Amino acid sequence: MRSSFKVARVLGIDIEIHATFFILLMFFFMLLGPKGMLLILGVFFFVTIHELCHSLAALYFGISVKKITLLPIGGVASMSEIPRKPFQELVISLAGPMSNIMVLVIFYWPLNIFLGHERLMHPLLVIAGRGGSVADINILAYIYWLNLMLAMFNILPAFPMDGGRVLRALLSYRMSYKRSTDIAVKLGHVFALLFAYIGLLHGHIFLLIIAVFIYMSASSEGLQVNVSETIKDYTVKNVLSREYISVSPETPLARVLELVFHSHQEDFPVTFEGSYAGLVTRKELMRGIHERGKTAAASEIMRTDLPGVDIDARLHEVRKLMTENDTRALAVMKDGRLAGIVTLDDINKVFLMIGEKYQK
Repeated sequence: MRSSFKVARVLGIDIEIHATFFILLMFFFMLLGPKGMLLILGVFFFVTIHELCHSLAALYFGISVKKITLLPIGGVASMSEIPRKPFQELVISLAGPMSNIMVLVIFYWPLNIFLGHERLMHPLLVIAGRGGSVADINILAYIYWLNLMLAMFNILPAFPMDGGRVLRALLSYRMSYKRSTDIAVKLGHVFALLFAYIGLLHGHIFLLIIAVFIYMSASSEGLQVNVSETIKDYTVKNVLSREYISVSPETPLARVLELVFHSHQEDFPVTFEGSYAGLVTRKELMRGIHERGKTAAASEIMRTDLPGVDIDARLHEVRKLMTENDTRALAVMKDGRLAGIVTLDDINKVFLMIGEKYQK
């Protein structure tokens, strides 16, 4: 069962809605009726705009964006890489909250005329504990002011939220990227624990979910940066095994599976007349056996879209390519000819072996 569903494609970016979003939609329908559904749909329309502005800024700097996923706690833009230059991260991070501020600026006077000042300001009076003067609560006013909440919440320095990324970008002007990330991650953990405490104290389940998301996401990105910084001085040549097994396009999947069982290799380059033709990955092998059977040939399931990497390529660049291409292995080339394969396990082994040096 798929966890998310594509609903649109904007500027080459897929917009997907996570399955749990519909639970939120039903909850607000039960709570407020049709107005509740309109409120959530309106909020997530502007969340999408928020994430698209992040994405447009990333595209401007040459960073590709695969998709935007809408979750009950907000949106996530899946970028091919984390911007390393402070200015780029600063602009990309601020683009989202600024879009919400621009909505407030652009639509204030039109809504003030259309709804009337009293109805437009009613949501702010409710938050201040002085609401109730307007009998007919206008959902449009609430959607409008929720842009202010989105901007204010996202600008909190709770990494990896927008404010946390702004903080890292500013710190990176004065110190190393790794040190800046470490500080931002620790502050993100502090905010996560604070949100969790408030959520438990007042019974706010969504605040608890946000706390867990922030804590886990901050830890995950902190680890990614730690790995990249640790392996940045190492190349494929440092981890490449001298022995590897390749298969021909006609090799049955049953034979490839035997090789997995009887060797330390799980991904196999496919060669044809001495030239590299593609790669049979563990993932494609399992899927191929399930869908086509063990008698299918390697050529039927091999991936031909995976780039070969040079033997002198930096490991952190190879790791980035693996992430972009959704694979755990890549073929290695030397002088235009196949020289072996490099896997994510090979790269992780370098980090595990020398990582202590960077933790002191």
